[in-house]
Amino acid sequence: MPRVAEGDRSGIGKVGRVLALGAIVAAVVLVALVLFSGDGGYQVTARFQNAAQLVPGNEVYVGGVPAGSVKDIQITQDGQADVKVQMTDKYAPLRQGTRAIIKQRSLSGIANRYVDIEVGGGTNKAIAPGGRIGPQSTETAVELDELFNLFDPVARVAVQDFFEGTDKMVRGKGQELNRGIKYLNPTLSTSRRLFRELTRDERLLARFLIDSGRLTNTLSDRRTELTGLVRNLNGTFGALASQKGALTESIERLPPFMRRANTTFLNLRAALDDVDPLVDASKPVARRLQPFLREARGLARDGEPTLRDLSRTIKRKGRSNDLIELVNSFPPLASTALDTKRINGAPRRGAFPEASQAMRRFQPTAAIGRPYTNDLLGWFDDFSATGAYDALGDFSRAGIYFDEVLATAGGLFPNASSPPKLGSFKKCPGAAETIVPDRSNVPTPEEQSFLQCSEADRAFPPGSGG
Repeated sequence: MPRVAEGDRSGIGKVGRVLALGAIVAAVVLVALVLFSGDGGYQVTARFQNAAQLVPGNEVYVGGVPAGSVKDIQITQDGQADVKVQMTDKYAPLRQGTRAIIKQRSLSGIANRYVDIEVGGGTNKAIAPGGRIGPQSTETAVELDELFNLFDPVARVAVQDFFEGTDKMVRGKGQELNRGIKYLNPTLSTSRRLFRELTRDERLLARFLIDSGRLTNTLSDRRTELTGLVRNLNGTFGALASQKGALTESIERLPPFMRRANTTFLNLRAALDDVDPLVDASKPVARRLQPFLREARGLARDGEPTLRDLSRTIKRKGRSNDLIELVNSFPPLASTALDTKRINGAPRRGAFPEASQAMRRFQPTAAIGRPYTNDLLGWFDDFSATGAYDALGDFSRAGIYFDEVLATAGGLFPNASSPPKLGSFKKCPGAAETIVPDRSNVPTPEEQSFLQCSEADRAFPPGSGG
């Protein structure tokens, strides 16, 4: 290895020291550039009413993604805060209409605030570097102290008691609470759809809120009546609580009742389809009834005092002053009408049970007599229409006519090929009429058997020409 002279060795040492010093200076400049080069990026200043514990270095987010940081905070002369934020090149420049909101993270801490940027429309004018976002476009997070300042000392104690009571209520019931929260999600989801539908028509919602406010004011004016209502409800619920056994039995019987009701409603749906033709046929009549209903509305309005007096007659506060109490004072009559008594050595039921049995026994007779209604009304019509009318007014003549032959050729029924039958006492309904071509007025054999009549006793048999 060649040896280096002593003079050359000293020269090399001086050069090395100069190079080392230059490297240190270059490193310092490089660090300064790294530390202070960010100040030249895109920056804007947002004015907030309150910085809300925001500090330099807090992050700036756009749509939940980091997009910059807070560089400086200055207090203005009117007590507001100018917050200078620096945005990354990806989100620069910001547009007019951009909003800045100071929010806080879920975890508590000294530097748990951040600025959330809602970017303005892409077609809006860009905000120049160093530009400003006015206070009308900024929001500050609500502090918990501001919420507590809304309560007076009494309310604060009440809130404290509420939280203590809640703690006692859920202590040791964590599993039940977790199961309840598990089933709460569908409810919240359904509620979200409900509120979305409610807010869809803002005009209708506003009118609903206004009407609700009027209702609340009206209820406030009737607070005395409401107090009585609540007191009566308290008594009602107290009475219900005293009947826990009966309520339990009723609740046990409710599911079978609901199942039967469901079946009934399903069958009713088919019945409604059958009622549709009746409804359609009633529509023209309903239109014609409108004038009558308008007149009836006036009648109902005029009848209110009468009904009010009738209501007072039937039931009134006090003792022995209304119709109900009068009826209750008739125990002998009720006993005669309902109780079974022994008369002449034999048990006799009351008047009402006897009348009910008599009506049930009379039903077959009424069923037989019902088809003869037209014949009876026809006789009434003929009997009431005897007489004539002339210049002197109405008159009527009556006479008695005897003839053993009621219908002969040229007699009362000249067109009849044979006279009416005599001595017929089991004629069917409508037997005095001639048979129509479609035979719709001829009872079937089953109907003749039920009515105990004979079609052979018809006054004018088929082909008689009567």
